[in-house]
Amino acid sequence: MAMVSDVRIVAHRPDPALLTLPWSVPLEEWDERTVVPLPRGLSRHVVRIVRVGRGIFAVKETQEDIALREYRLLRDLGRTGLPAVVPHGVVAGRTDAAGEPLPAALLTEHLRFSLPYRVVFSHSGVTGSTSAEQVSLLVDALVVLLVRLHLADFYWGDVSLSNVLFRRDAGAYTAYLVDAETGEFKQHLSDRLREYDVTVGCENVFAELLDLQASGAVADDLDPADVVELLTDRYAALWAELTSDEEFSTAELWRIEQRVERLNDLGFDVEELDIVTDLGGDVVRIRPRVVELGHHARELRALTGLEVEDNQARRLLNDIASFTATFDLGNADRAAVGRRWRTEIYEPLAALIPEDAAGRLEPAEFFHEVLVHRWYLSERAGREVDLFETARDYIARILPARPLEARTGIAEGPENAEGAGARGTDPLGDD
Repeated sequence: MAMVSDVRIVAHRPDPALLTLPWSVPLEEWDERTVVPLPRGLSRHVVRIVRVGRGIFAVKETQEDIALREYRLLRDLGRTGLPAVVPHGVVAGRTDAAGEPLPAALLTEHLRFSLPYRVVFSHSGVTGSTSAEQVSLLVDALVVLLVRLHLADFYWGDVSLSNVLFRRDAGAYTAYLVDAETGEFKQHLSDRLREYDVTVGCENVFAELLDLQASGAVADDLDPADVVELLTDRYAALWAELTSDEEFSTAELWRIEQRVERLNDLGFDVEELDIVTDLGGDVVRIRPRVVELGHHARELRALTGLEVEDNQARRLLNDIASFTATFDLGNADRAAVGRRWRTEIYEPLAALIPEDAAGRLEPAEFFHEVLVHRWYLSERAGREVDLFETARDYIARILPARPLEARTGIAEGPENAEGAGARGTDPLGDD
């Protein structure tokens, strides 16, 4: 805990640069000298995104006890390996120039290349997708996040699109929790609390879609009731696949491996499997006991050292497989092949991204988009177009139209900022 005058900073690793921020000024009055213009959502709290030293952080004003509780919950979520923003610290004991108390502030690290759901819809026309497609993808990401939290016995309490940030993941999205204010780890999360979380999520998503329709961001023919049904059905299906019992005869033991493969295809690793036979030994019952998302990401990390989202990892692993077949490397050590692929394919391709476009797509998503673009070019040309030729065409014709989604440290305009100086803009979510 560091102290400056009456200001108290609680942080795991306090950054001295935090002391240079204008803590004696209400957050809503912080100006462009401190605030970074970045995409953001809506909130009942006052929030700003600021640069501190070499880092970018979200600062949210709230009550001290609430800020400290959320800070510790976010740290616990991070230690559990769940997708959530990284907490940086809590600033309390603030007073203004007249000595009047100011709210405490929670600081979280800005998640690069992340988007609030409203910004996803504002970009959909640019990226060639429809609002209905975006809704389906966002619901899928939200469902996966909710299931992962429930598997870890975490009760959210305020499930919504507003309370997450989305990162592109090979044509899909990965959702990150940004508001843990109402959350709580349970010794055992009951079915009743799980069902309540789903119910709250359905109510919030329904209201959010109505709001989007009122603003013209979503087509009027998209029925929010259908989306709510989709959310409920997909949650139930994924939860059942990950946790339900499966019975079969001893002549069908191949179904054990089949169940594990299905879970792997969904991106989940099975750390433990409960296998029980009946007294006669004729019937086998299995239930996955410990499952964790990130199967493909962990495999790619082991082969190449790259840290990417799971769907991105799946695409990159497929390309490594093609690389292996093309150069007849099937008998070579996989890790050696992975390192060679990274050196000869991935890194040279990523290096083609112009410096002034580096904030439009992260390298793994750029690689995915180039693979998709090559499919279209090859179909049109009647031959397989070279990957690097494809990348240069994509950079020349497609990439300049992509919206800017991350700060890169070079000169950038606030083309995607939604009222950087306005009250109630919050990358932490609608909490």
